[in-house]
Amino acid sequence: MSQATFTCAHAMARGEPIACIDDEEGAHVPSEDLTGGEVIDAHVHLFPARVLEALWRWFDRHAWRIRYRLDAEQTIAFLAERGVRRLVALHYAHAPGMARSLNAFVHEIARAHRDVVIPLGTVLPGEPDAAAIVREALGPLGMHGLKLHCHVQKMGADDRRLDEIYALCQEAGKPVVIHAGREPASPAYGVDTRALCGADQVDRVLRRYPKLVMVVPHLGADEFVEYAALLERHENLWLDTTMAVAGFFTEPPADIVERNVGRLLYGTDFPNLPFAWDREIRRLVDRPLDRAGRAALFSGNARRVFGF
Repeated sequence: MSQATFTCAHAMARGEPIACIDDEEGAHVPSEDLTGGEVIDAHVHLFPARVLEALWRWFDRHAWRIRYRLDAEQTIAFLAERGVRRLVALHYAHAPGMARSLNAFVHEIARAHRDVVIPLGTVLPGEPDAAAIVREALGPLGMHGLKLHCHVQKMGADDRRLDEIYALCQEAGKPVVIHAGREPASPAYGVDTRALCGADQVDRVLRRYPKLVMVVPHLGADEFVEYAALLERHENLWLDTTMAVAGFFTEPPADIVERNVGRLLYGTDFPNLPFAWDREIRRLVDRPLDRAGRAALFSGNARRVFGF
């Protein structure tokens, strides 16, 4: 681990805010020769303004200074202007009663930008009408899957409150994107994320639901090796690269992208970034991948997982 990643990871674990990095940003995604074709960002956050402002306040106090203070429309325009062809829109509910309004918000955004935005829904496991909320999201609202966050929603991936959600997604053939990795840890979550989360839990879930498609963000940080092993065991498990190759937090093994490129999705966490929007894509195109591998990483795998 570099000194920079050591400092950032430990500062957040102590509940100390991290300054953003003033690195230079590019004007456009790299050329098709470097990316293998189009670029799809599989991890972009779109929230209503009131939720976004609360999120910014939380990050300012407990995580990092967000460099791009953009609302949903500005986020879509920013990425489109820089050559990102499509984006997968993620959000999550941290309290009962939020999910329906968040899902409706993203549904309307996706309707207005149907050629760009691929919407996912959310639900708070255990809340009243959770099953009905999932059915509405995957049915009438046309969401391409669900987003869950173990840290924010205070649950392990194998929490039994998730069983009905997993079952409904498996039945519908829609993926679950779940932040099930242990990092980044912070006391501000109100739970010990390193005790709450583990790759072994994801293994148990996928054994119970073998047809469930699951995406774990951040390459499963910090259990990179364990999640790479799970890719060999479960054909419906995928990982995304979000914030995992930026040299900001714990760094994965040097060859993890090359060895697993057929099961990885390019994602960024935009706009909630402490560094340049293209920091990671520039690092990824420097990897020794052939054109087919680049095409899979930057677009093909996302199309396969989210069905568009």
